[in-house]
Amino acid sequence: MADRNRRKYRIIRHRRIRKKIKGDENRPRLCVFRSSKHIYAQIIDDRNNKVLAAASTDSKDFRSRSPKTSNQEAAFILGKIIAARAKEKGIEKVSFDRGGYAYWGRVKQLAEGAREGGLTF
Repeated sequence: MADRNRRKYRIIRHRRIRKKIKGDENRPRLCVFRSSKHIYAQIIDDRNNKVLAAASTDSKDFRSRSPKTSNQEAAFILGKIIAARAKEKGIEKVSFDRGGYAYWGRVKQLAEGAREGGLTF
């Protein structure tokens, strides 16, 4: 029962955050989703409803870099991967959407990896 409430309140937080954060072609949104086994990141242009870049710990590109998929080190590597894919598309600045999760642990490491990779937010 507690897990169901935790998920419900995360979705409520995410909706509240999404009212304030909008991604456009100049400054798209870096959205994070965290599951128990993997972490996913997408760079989204909300005005045109397009995903500009995406990366996850489930992809082949990631698996060649790290065998683990659900720890902070994996999230840091994923942040660097998403930053590199954004750079290929010419994206320098993003708005960080933590998806209703606390800015702690894997979410924080992904953000730091993206910053080290060259994204600013």
